[in-house]
Amino acid sequence: MQDQVLLNEIEAREKSLADLRRLLADREQAVQALRISLDDNEHSVQQLRENISAQEVSLSTIRAQADTRKKDLEALRSELDEQEGKGTYKLSLALTLANSAYNPLFVLDQEYKIIAINNAAEELFGVQRPIGRPIIDLTDKPELEFLLEDALANQDEPLEEQMSFGKRIFLVRAQVILRDEHSFIGLAMQDVTDLVRLNRARRDMVANISHELRTPIANIRLIIDSLFHEQDKPKRKQSTSALRAIARETDSLLWLVQELLDLSMIESGQAILRMVETSLPMMVNEAVERMEDQALAKDLNIASTVSAELLVLADADQVRRVLLNLIHNAIKWSPQGGTITVNAELRADEVVVSVLDNGPGVPEDQTERIFERFYQVDQARSGGEGTGLGLAICKHIIEAHGGAIWAEGNQNGGGGIFRFTLALA
Repeated sequence: MQDQVLLNEIEAREKSLADLRRLLADREQAVQALRISLDDNEHSVQQLRENISAQEVSLSTIRAQADTRKKDLEALRSELDEQEGKGTYKLSLALTLANSAYNPLFVLDQEYKIIAINNAAEELFGVQRPIGRPIIDLTDKPELEFLLEDALANQDEPLEEQMSFGKRIFLVRAQVILRDEHSFIGLAMQDVTDLVRLNRARRDMVANISHELRTPIANIRLIIDSLFHEQDKPKRKQSTSALRAIARETDSLLWLVQELLDLSMIESGQAILRMVETSLPMMVNEAVERMEDQALAKDLNIASTVSAELLVLADADQVRRVLLNLIHNAIKWSPQGGTITVNAELRADEVVVSVLDNGPGVPEDQTERIFERFYQVDQARSGGEGTGLGLAICKHIIEAHGGAIWAEGNQNGGGGIFRFTLALA
């Protein structure tokens, strides 16, 4: 019985031992598998370390390349900034030059569109920054387009043409400029209105002076021929009349020469004013006396209503010249048998002298231009007489005295009126 129990216990222990061996074997197998797994992991870790080392080398190379690229970019950016600064400076310089010019300036492309424009051009056409617009839209001048076409066709030399824009006359210059295989058209406009007007006035002056010289010289020649005709001996009465006519024509020549000389001396600054206290009625009376013969030829009466007490600060010779010119002008325009009146009135610290006649007067729209050199109101109605210098001389003299001179338009049919001011003594 006890033996059986012992056998059973031994069997149980052997069974437990066998189970323990199996468990140990399983544990050993698991440990072996774990070792294999650890070896594999260690190999993987080694490969990972190697990969990381390789990546670090690669990253170091990339960093070095990136640093090099960064330095190159910084150098390039610095160069671009420098070039941009130079470009901005050049652009600012060009804009300054363009906007400082008195003349309108444009830069156009080959399609005549505006690339650049200066302030003078914007003011002329009343636009602001019309970049990209065809210039023909601004100017509405087909002849300008013809000029631009000719400029593109003949790129070797600039082309010029005179054109009118509004009330002004411009000399338009077009020139093609080649830059980087592109064609640009430079367009410059010079205001020549005053120059054209001056040239026209000079042509009129030459024509007027030629007429003024030809007429008295021809008259003098005819009178002399009539005096010394072979078939008739001159009689005393005829000779006296002829000599008076010669004297009258000679006075016309002297008047013309004196006008030219006076204007030349005044404009060159050679006419010196001697400002002294002078009797105004004395100057008026002397001028009236000198013009009496011309007035009698047209049956004109010259009346003076200037107060005998008026004293002015003036150069007597020069002011007398003004009075002679104004009275001469009044005689020329007055109808036969009319009256010319010279009067003066006080106004604050100055005297306003007026010369009035019964002529047609000055049109309202020409009261300013009448004082320009060589300008005449109406040559046809005046018979082409006069050089157009007399009133210009008057203006120079009165303004040199610190006064003003003006004409008043004949709105109510009251005749011609010229007035000027002088300072009271």
